[in-house]
Amino acid sequence: MAFDIVTIFPNIVEEYINTGILRIAQEKDLVEINVHDLRQWADDKHKTVDDTPYGGGPGMVMKVEPVFKAIQELRKENTKVLITTPKGEKLTQGKLEEFSKEEGHYIILCGRYEGFDQRVHENLIDYEFSIGDYVLSGGELPALVLVDGITRLISGVLGNEGSLESESFNNEKLDFPQYTKPEEFNGWKVPDVLKSGNHKEIEKWRESKRVTAGNQRDLQS
Repeated sequence: MAFDIVTIFPNIVEEYINTGILRIAQEKDLVEINVHDLRQWADDKHKTVDDTPYGGGPGMVMKVEPVFKAIQELRKENTKVLITTPKGEKLTQGKLEEFSKEEGHYIILCGRYEGFDQRVHENLIDYEFSIGDYVLSGGELPALVLVDGITRLISGVLGNEGSLESESFNNEKLDFPQYTKPEEFNGWKVPDVLKSGNHKEIEKWRESKRVTAGNQRDLQS
């Protein structure tokens, strides 16, 4: 599995991919993650990757030429080109699982400003995605969400494959509440059933506290 993340702020991405699970996955050679500055494919001396929109309006638009050149240089035989955009399909756990089963190569384009020239979307992209119905400053966070979500599902990355089975959103449900020591803090107590040693009752309690994804509510009661 390999990712090439194209952004105008590579330092934002590099800090995250060299930390925690993503760092471990790369050290195990289970995934390859490369970060590229889109400006390296700009031709002018100022390394310009954006310009004013035709028809007028506020903001700047990401140019098609450097994106086209980046994809041409990075593309491999099994490449899919992905783009972060509020107009894209909302990313789900099911989609992450689907990607994790493909031993592919993904180029991820991180949007900025008013987004990309529409010709990028129409001619160069295989999959457009969003992580939610809200506005961010750029596509770096969505790109990292995608890479993190896929990578942790790859066999051998977490080292405890069984833990994936009970995670939130598996079987369309969220995880149950978890507690650790101390047994009581500030008058807040761990539920007695979790201290009972009765695994059947514990499992029953946990299942009762899980809710269906999309119907989240307060789990404190």
